[in-house]
Amino acid sequence: MGRRSYAPFPPELLVESEGDSQVMKPGRSYTIGRDPLSDIVCTDPRVSWQHAVLRPGEHSWVLEDTGSTNGTYADGQRARLVGPVSVGPGSVLRFANPDDGPQARLSGAPSQPERAVPASAETPSATGAFRQPTAVRPLPVRTLRIGRALGNDLVVDDLVVSRAHAELRTLPGGGYEIVDMGSHNGTYLNGQRIQRSQVRPGDIIGVGHSAFRLVGDELQEFVDTGEVSLTVQELTVAVDGGRRTLLDHVSFPVGEKCLLAVVGPSGAGKSTLLGALTGLRPADHGTVLYDGRDLYRNYAELRQRIGLVPQEDILHTQLSVRRALEYAAELRFPGDTGKAERLARVTEVVADLGLRARVDQPISSLSGGQRKRVSVALELLTKPSLLFLDEPTSGLDPGMDRSVMHMLRALADDGRTVIVVTHSVLSLDACDRLLVLAPGGRIAYYGPPREALPFFGFAQWPEAFEAFESDTRRDWAAQYRASPLCRVYITDAMEVRRPAASPARAIAAPRKPQSWASQLRTLVRRYTAVLSVDRTFLVIMVVLPFVMGTMARALAGGRLTPTTAMNALLILCVGGVLTGAANAVRELVKERVIYQRERAVGLSRSAYLFSKIVVLGAVTVVQAVVLTMVGLVGVTLGVKGGAAGLPPLAELTVTVALLSFTAMMFGLLISALVRREEVTMPLLVMVTIVQVVFCGALLTLHGVPGLDQFSWLVPARWALGAMAGTVDLHRIVPGALTADPLFRHSPGTWVLDVIMLVVLSAAAGFVVRALLRGHEPATMRG
Repeated sequence: MGRRSYAPFPPELLVESEGDSQVMKPGRSYTIGRDPLSDIVCTDPRVSWQHAVLRPGEHSWVLEDTGSTNGTYADGQRARLVGPVSVGPGSVLRFANPDDGPQARLSGAPSQPERAVPASAETPSATGAFRQPTAVRPLPVRTLRIGRALGNDLVVDDLVVSRAHAELRTLPGGGYEIVDMGSHNGTYLNGQRIQRSQVRPGDIIGVGHSAFRLVGDELQEFVDTGEVSLTVQELTVAVDGGRRTLLDHVSFPVGEKCLLAVVGPSGAGKSTLLGALTGLRPADHGTVLYDGRDLYRNYAELRQRIGLVPQEDILHTQLSVRRALEYAAELRFPGDTGKAERLARVTEVVADLGLRARVDQPISSLSGGQRKRVSVALELLTKPSLLFLDEPTSGLDPGMDRSVMHMLRALADDGRTVIVVTHSVLSLDACDRLLVLAPGGRIAYYGPPREALPFFGFAQWPEAFEAFESDTRRDWAAQYRASPLCRVYITDAMEVRRPAASPARAIAAPRKPQSWASQLRTLVRRYTAVLSVDRTFLVIMVVLPFVMGTMARALAGGRLTPTTAMNALLILCVGGVLTGAANAVRELVKERVIYQRERAVGLSRSAYLFSKIVVLGAVTVVQAVVLTMVGLVGVTLGVKGGAAGLPPLAELTVTVALLSFTAMMFGLLISALVRREEVTMPLLVMVTIVQVVFCGALLTLHGVPGLDQFSWLVPARWALGAMAGTVDLHRIVPGALTADPLFRHSPGTWVLDVIMLVVLSAAAGFVVRALLRGHEPATMRG
């Protein structure tokens, strides 16, 4: 293939193919193939994905075969055998077969060609990229009921739509209003969630994957089938007060059913771009158009059509594939979705991703590639039109790498746009487009993967990545902007619908798709199922209270004496702290990625936290009761009644249970505070030591400035005080240490000690909730 020439000397051509026609202008190349992103699309299966290209030569157009399987023919000549063939007005091109293959006829372009505009193109930003309505129906005389149930006037067959979702009502004075009927995923007017609002001509009503528009005396329906485009315009992200730029005016188009790979060296802005495209971390400036609609402005509605698969697993790996997906479906679908409907959708995505044979296996037992398929299956439950994946092949061997990329290729072919951020370059040939980001968040290349290395002038990708880091004098972005490739794949491709770029708007947090109570019930059931199959947790849960209780009983002997009383109560404190804190210290940090993803699709922060408190609290209280019973049943406590008038053993049990529960809350606090699971155990040890030192059993704390005040924040301080008051410890062991006012055998002191444990628990819960907010996507921090 000779040196390419992009000089704009050839005449404009009119190309007619498969009932369509378009004008080819000199100054850019035109691709031909089965790829939906091709300029001339041939759907015949004999045509290769990327079959041929028409390029402007010095004086005429040139047809080049790009390695097709069945060949390209121009007026009977096979282009691959004789080299590039000159073509022009009157030429007939054949693809895949010289006799009956799909053909394209070339003729001279009219001086001012007119292009037909679809009837629905009057307001493209409202419904998308110039689409014809799926259905048109007359406007209602009085009320039009919209929902998933068959009894509605307008039935929307979509699981994210409630059975009775909304009503379009005629107003007495003329006009219409849309009323949400308590739907779980909301009704939207021009991208904003509403309860009741007047509808004007041209307004867009969003219900699930459908949009409705009033035009004259008709209601037009547009269904998002997944074949959507994405247009990225001038995205800019800066940090440190604008001194450091992470994304620098990034613009590119992504066509329907496109598989786009985003690559680049570390620090090039790939993760920042992913956050901007998904709306989780909006860009400072610029626009993302979802099929012509401003993603940031319409995020509350469009977020339901975006799927995101992070690098880490977003499912509880202890569960089987089926159970994990069923719980996810409960959280993501409306509460009125029947179990049979949810199971049918789970079965469908399992079959689509080739997981039928693995559906009852624990996710933890699957290979890396299969686990990634399960994460993708989770996102496909709600049929997203845009699917984003962050490093899906990280840690996989080359075979699994290729398998995952070909799975993504199939997902795109099935009718959705897929964007994958990756470090792997092994399977870029499966992608339609490749975006290469250079350091500083600038576009170094955008176009077909096969043209990237020749453009950079390297034979292998490692050489190119090394050059990005070492050749700092080369302006990669400027080189690409000045190239014909930029004109072909960005400038020309985006000029059809290029509204002026505008600063990104702040995105309001979308509302949760289900009621708080419904989410809590599902989360409690799921978390109980996860813990029930966690063998390590079960062993610790059963063994620890028995071990600590046995130690307390050994120290107490048959009765509390001056020698044994303090040590026995101290062991009960240590046991309560360990059982509670050990239960919870890993539970939030190990699920952080799962929480972040579920929060992004509407999970309630407080429902999530309460599910942990309910399940772990129940387990912790049972352990505390076992600990106290094992340690003290049959031991003579030396008092007839407790400090508050209850039986002494009952008071001690309540105190240990409250201490364990408070320690559990402090364990959640540690888990919410740390970034890595492995640091939780050292912190657990440190917290336990602090409880022992500052509980009042080893040091005189009352009246010591600093130490006394600090001890108020230590749950064991109040718990030991309550237990000491119950058994009247100062009577058993007279001395300065036991003369602490918190150890008094009086109802008021015991109640104070108990109330302080409750206060510390509540305070820890508020702090945990605030820390959870800090780990959430920016759009959910409401």
